[in-house]
Amino acid sequence: MGAFNSINVSASALSAERLRMDIISKNIANANTTRTSGGTPYRRQMVVFREKDSKPFSSYLTKASKEKIKGGGVEVTSVVEDKSAFKKVYDPGHPDANEDGYVLMPNVDIMKEMVDMISASRAYEANVTAINSTKSMSMKALDIGR
Repeated sequence: MGAFNSINVSASALSAERLRMDIISKNIANANTTRTSGGTPYRRQMVVFREKDSKPFSSYLTKASKEKIKGGGVEVTSVVEDKSAFKKVYDPGHPDANEDGYVLMPNVDIMKEMVDMISASRAYEANVTAINSTKSMSMKALDIGR
């Protein structure tokens, strides 16, 4: 794995975390959306990550593959909806209230979204630090040659 591969791995993580932040922002923005185009309350969305170029564990056990283990970074495979139940809130004056006065609210928990946002932000910062460290190491290596 060369210096540019580690930058590519970190760059893939930056892209993935940016998309995660976009989805978290969308969830927070729709925390009170009781009616979507489908007629239901907004459902929380989550990003699913996977390792790029992932290989089965058995491939690492073969003698030939012990020589080279390449990491390809991370990629977003899909954005899935959280299937947890909607929150039921008593608000008889709401336009979407049923005959008993209850309104189905989105399954978005603002506290959970904030924790996820802090996690995504920290992961983003860690990858920026990794890129800067790789860049610093490369610059030091170039200085040796002078």
